[in-house]
Amino acid sequence: MRQENIKQLSASHYDLLVVGGGIFGATAVWEATMRGMKAALIEATDFSHGSSANSYKIIHGGIRYMQHADIPRVLSSARERSAFLRIAPHLCKPLPIMIPTYGYGILGKPFLGAGSIAFDCVTAFRNVGIKDKGRRIPNTKFLNKEQVLKEFPHLDDDGLTGACVFNDGRFYNPTRLVWAFIRHAMNAGATAANYVSADELLVENSSVTGVKATDARTGEALEIRAKCVLNTAGPWAERWLSSVTNGKYKPEGVYSRDACFVVKRRFSSDYALAVQGESADPDALLAREKRHLFLAPWRDFTLIGVWHKVTDIKPEDVTVSDEELALYIKEINGTYPHLKLTVDDVVLWNAGLVPFGEEQSSEENLSYGKRSNMIDHSKTEGLDNFISLIGLRYTMARGETEKAISLAQKKLSLARCAFKSDFIKLDSANFETFDQLKSDLRKKCDLFWSEQVTEALAHNYGSDSFRIIDLAQQDSELQRVYENTTVTAAEIEHVCRDEMVETFSDVIFRRTDVATGGNPGDSTLHAILQQVAAIKGWDNAQCDKEMGNAKLRLR
Repeated sequence: MRQENIKQLSASHYDLLVVGGGIFGATAVWEATMRGMKAALIEATDFSHGSSANSYKIIHGGIRYMQHADIPRVLSSARERSAFLRIAPHLCKPLPIMIPTYGYGILGKPFLGAGSIAFDCVTAFRNVGIKDKGRRIPNTKFLNKEQVLKEFPHLDDDGLTGACVFNDGRFYNPTRLVWAFIRHAMNAGATAANYVSADELLVENSSVTGVKATDARTGEALEIRAKCVLNTAGPWAERWLSSVTNGKYKPEGVYSRDACFVVKRRFSSDYALAVQGESADPDALLAREKRHLFLAPWRDFTLIGVWHKVTDIKPEDVTVSDEELALYIKEINGTYPHLKLTVDDVVLWNAGLVPFGEEQSSEENLSYGKRSNMIDHSKTEGLDNFISLIGLRYTMARGETEKAISLAQKKLSLARCAFKSDFIKLDSANFETFDQLKSDLRKKCDLFWSEQVTEALAHNYGSDSFRIIDLAQQDSELQRVYENTTVTAAEIEHVCRDEMVETFSDVIFRRTDVATGGNPGDSTLHAILQQVAAIKGWDNAQCDKEMGNAKLRLR
């Protein structure tokens, strides 16, 4: 598939070329294609390998922005949360979040409850068009002290009056969602290719007409012609802009390394728990003493974060040191001593760069980035038909690329289609309800896969799961479930043949659940590598290289 797409990139002339294959690029090529534009997408490494893969996996509905009295941002966040629940109900679902309340002041139930109820009223539209009841966002509810301690018995109960429970959303697998958008766009006529880097802009009479690119796998030079180019390269965007404009664009963005970590331990409760961290929010008009950290259930793990650090590190060099991890664990243990976390409890960290606000006088009080940055380069560098969208929040990708595509259509004098993409289900969401999907899948694979395996399959592939089950029914060897995972040999076969897999890391970190929750063990990794190598035709030297690269991330 990939080689065919690369040939198309050279041979075709597109209305729009999107550079950057994270969630903003994926939704952009999808949005453009849904509007009838001839669109293409290229990504320098693999789709969703950067910040999109390392998000905290929460779909933000905007409740925090109530503190800032930023109602437009509240409305747009809630609208996009609803869109994801409609568009991809297999990969997104509501997440109840419990905030314990203490006393009757700013930490108390009356204050917090009033804000939460106001949020419910402002976002009363949030369940419009969500047919699956299991994907609807409930109203705020309140728990008494006994109910809170039943869920989290080791919480500090001194002054505890109960809790406020509101709902946001949870992504099951952000990288699968990126691929789902790209695959839908390709099914509708778009062209996409990973491991293709955009090296230079093609410019005629001050108007961008495409890019010079390189196939990173073969070294082949390409010229991709397009009437308009949209840069969605995330934290790489500004460096790339400076390069392709010969320094005319001066990077001005401040970036934060947002980090969280995965713990191989899960509360019995289905609630996420909000606890007081050590940093404050200086922009909030009404706020509690400190910003919340969250301990959220995710699959069989607990996901803890988010920590923000203003940095000038390059996005490809993002990491979390053992020393930093120890400090984060110390902060969580100070807030919730019963956890008694150690560095050894952490099975994986996630970290990526996102645009930030302005750094305050100390790292304890940081002003967060508010909105993505869309740049019309005809106004800044005199380059027409060239747009950049430097995305801030995964949640906002669809809504903000909608605006970018509208600008591109305006530049090209293309008529806008009268439709709302936030009500269009992805191809892989071709089912009525998620529970019904799981039931239908169970009927087909009950004899060889457990309920847990089937549910993971349903989450990751939605209605495409039936294709994977068909593979397993045709070849019993593909019914194998790899140890310490819910991943089947049929999935590995499917992603290697149909989802533009180029490396072992693509398979285990971005197309399947193999290592998204940590290292499943050397024997499992080697067994999966053998299957991938057989499909891809890798020799022993290539296998050693692929395993070495994967282990760098797992370490």
